[in-house]
Amino acid sequence: MEHLPPEIALVLAAVALDLLLGDPRCLPHPVVGIGRLISFLEARLRKSFGNLRVAGILLLVVTVATTYLLAALILKAAYLVSPVSGFVAALYLSWVTLAARSLHVESAKVAKALCANDLPGARVALSYIVGRETAELDEPEVVRGAVETVAENTGDGVIAPLFYLMLGGPALALAYKAVNTLDSMVGYKNDRYLELGWASARFDDLANYLPARLTALLMVAAAPLCGLSGKGAWRIMRRDRRNHSSPNSGFPESAAAGALQVRLGGANRYFGRIVEKPSIGDAIVPLSIATYAGVVRLMYCSELLLVGLWLLIRVPSILTPAQ
Repeated sequence: MEHLPPEIALVLAAVALDLLLGDPRCLPHPVVGIGRLISFLEARLRKSFGNLRVAGILLLVVTVATTYLLAALILKAAYLVSPVSGFVAALYLSWVTLAARSLHVESAKVAKALCANDLPGARVALSYIVGRETAELDEPEVVRGAVETVAENTGDGVIAPLFYLMLGGPALALAYKAVNTLDSMVGYKNDRYLELGWASARFDDLANYLPARLTALLMVAAAPLCGLSGKGAWRIMRRDRRNHSSPNSGFPESAAAGALQVRLGGANRYFGRIVEKPSIGDAIVPLSIATYAGVVRLMYCSELLLVGLWLLIRVPSILTPAQ
């Protein structure tokens, strides 16, 4: 078998680094820079435009375009120095777009506290990874929060950036991260961001449209590979995928609920107010630490399945002996 093309080696190396090391927090992180750019632009656009929806459109366009162009310029400059420096720059920019290990590490803090019978500690750990209030949650509800977070973020934190990395390289993957960061910072339906964040929220929905559905299908296929129910994942995904306020998040959450044979959704408290959400899945199995362990396996299996399928498409020569 001949040497792998650089773009394939790049994706494999980036996935391996993420799985082994997680987020490189000791190094400058592009997503931190994207967040600072958003804050800088938001303050100035609010002062310059009376129409906040127009300001929000400009915020989206300038942030995403700047991110893509800067990434492309960095890569071009690095490759002009040498192919090795170019590959290293591309590898770093690719690595920081992936978040499987970090998602596992942060959510595992919840499970670790529960295993130690530290429910207050588990509630605090969960509060760092969800938007709902956690101070009064019982153990099954804490587990539900962790499972829902891992399932949803398997789509937009793992599969989506990997999909865009495979599709268009590091610059496109970082542009997706810019869209995702915009949504997390300004895509709220409250008085401050309803108009300013409208464009970012809608564009995030568009950017995640295909990856969310791809994630659900990968979960269905991956479930039997990691000891879960593939039939359940398919059945619940088809039935409950629309039981979510997001046009996308219901796909991976419903597939995960079916694979795990648990019920997700229900009542959550935000800013002192109870919000009833539609249920997703059937409560065949009670929510427990084993449920959390299952959704983590499902996340990793789905990611590796995507890598494998991509390799089958990009490198058909690996299936046949060299002549």
